[in-house]
Amino acid sequence: MQITNHKVVSFQYTLSNDAGDVLDSSVGGDALLYLHGEENIVPGLELALEGKSVGDKLKVSLEAADAYGEIDPAMIEIVSRDLFDGIDNIEVGMEFETDSDDGNDVQFVRITEIDGDNITVDGNHPLAGQSLNFDVEIEAVRDATEEELEHGHVHGDGGCCGDEECGEEGCC
Repeated sequence: MQITNHKVVSFQYTLSNDAGDVLDSSVGGDALLYLHGEENIVPGLELALEGKSVGDKLKVSLEAADAYGEIDPAMIEIVSRDLFDGIDNIEVGMEFETDSDDGNDVQFVRITEIDGDNITVDGNHPLAGQSLNFDVEIEAVRDATEEELEHGHVHGDGGCCGDEECGEEGCC
């Protein structure tokens, strides 16, 4: 069975940057599962997997725009230390959840700089702006269930995705 829209794909991967540093890997652990065609993985990798089959191995090099995107300066902001009231020790690298501007979504930000009472937070993905390299091996391809298609993501063995953010009726 080939990878096409609405197929559930299971694959092992090793992710590295252009310097050859391994950033993440599933090898030796659970394979990554995703629903193809639903933007559940970075766009360039999803495009590269289109038409592949079980057992296929490939190396995929992606420019930042096809991976986690370019760095968006609008997602970097200097805020007052007062916004972190109740947190005694603020350090570079700490991550926080915050409401988006519209109040409907949760956004993750990371502290990138501290200058006195001025704290720089960055809402870009930590890998934004980087070219990335994936070594991939396809382990399984199957048809998605009706429930997975309705929700737009893969569900676990019991039918529920276990993803608290899903929020679909009857799912999580």
